[in-house]
Amino acid sequence: MSTAGEEMHALVERLYPLCRSITGDGVRATLDIVGEHIPLQVNEVPTGTQVLDWTVPQEWNIRDAYIADPAGNRVVDFAASSLHVLGYSVPVSATMPLSELRAHLHTLPDHPAWVPYRTSYYKPEWGFCLAQETLDALPEGDYEVCIDSTLADGHLTYAEHVVPGQVTDEVIVSCHVCHPSLANDNLAGIAVATYLARALAQETPYYTYRFIYAPGTIGAITWLARNAERVERVKHGLVLACAGDPGQLTYKQSRRGDAEIDRVMRHVLAASERPHRVAEFTPYGYDERQFCSPGFDLGVGSLSRTPYAGYPEYHTSADNLDFVSPEAMADTLAICREAFAVLDRNRQYVNLSPYGEPQLGRRGLYDSLGGRSDAKQAQMAMLWVLSLSEGEHSLLDVAERSGLPFDTVAAAADALCGAGLIKA
Repeated sequence: MSTAGEEMHALVERLYPLCRSITGDGVRATLDIVGEHIPLQVNEVPTGTQVLDWTVPQEWNIRDAYIADPAGNRVVDFAASSLHVLGYSVPVSATMPLSELRAHLHTLPDHPAWVPYRTSYYKPEWGFCLAQETLDALPEGDYEVCIDSTLADGHLTYAEHVVPGQVTDEVIVSCHVCHPSLANDNLAGIAVATYLARALAQETPYYTYRFIYAPGTIGAITWLARNAERVERVKHGLVLACAGDPGQLTYKQSRRGDAEIDRVMRHVLAASERPHRVAEFTPYGYDERQFCSPGFDLGVGSLSRTPYAGYPEYHTSADNLDFVSPEAMADTLAICREAFAVLDRNRQYVNLSPYGEPQLGRRGLYDSLGGRSDAKQAQMAMLWVLSLSEGEHSLLDVAERSGLPFDTVAAAADALCGAGLIKA
């Protein structure tokens, strides 16, 4: 088990108890903890702010909530799990018979021991989520119902972390911070994004990498509305979600389907020989659908393990700390690093000696391969790079056409650049 995997799982464990929503102190507390690992710029957007076709809603916070049975026992308690309260519930303090209370209760009859995750962001409502077996055991009678919450003007909170690159063109990495006690969806995504940012900071990347921690849908829309002038710099992007479950890796392509990030992810996943799946874009899912909306049309895909709604534990209390593993998160982190290493080096070159094959031996390029176990492969990579360096083919094109490993092709390009035979 990798140290990074263990540390990411520990971060998920620390974040797990916090009650998050699309706004509120739970989001701020989450970002405070992430901010202990990487520096964050936290942004507060006031209630009522127009963001594209949406309006920033009122801020929701909650202190306590419970249902007490006729004997005064708390049979449903927010203190035990933030999932027990319908997200964005308006405050309530009442006593009512079980027959009336049932209309406000949410369960999963097919999984009677699990508690569902439910919300009502844009419609005033209140409710509780509980296990079906708990509901079945409730006697008739009057129940005390309390939701000590506030829904008032405040702010929507999101944060950014930037890893500077050699150029100002950007790669965005997005994850959502609005889910409460759900370990895979999306605390694992938060953890992987954070450790990916830390890893990139130890390198000198070509692109500038911008990490966005925002509530789902409204958060991405808010970021896009507030960064219209920066959007043209975004050349590639990846949404991270469901990053820690035991399933195989799944990459969902951008709306374009042929964006560079799509090609890179397909190549890296195939070359890794990991079990994986590449899915076509659909306008449903996570925030890739905001970044890929026609007006922006960014090359942003989504990486997960088992996709949203693709596992029974999705949006239930069974998406807990035992459902995610250090090994799975470490594997997701590794494929991200592999993909960004390709993305960062995938450039087009121009052959500066295009008339006939240049003499590689007198430039010491063959001698530099002496003793290499892949000397023949490296020599072929140089010839392929020279052949396809007319300013129209990228190194990924070269790797795919030649069948050679991308790292070998990139190393050949570096050698040829150093010899003055090609230039980017």
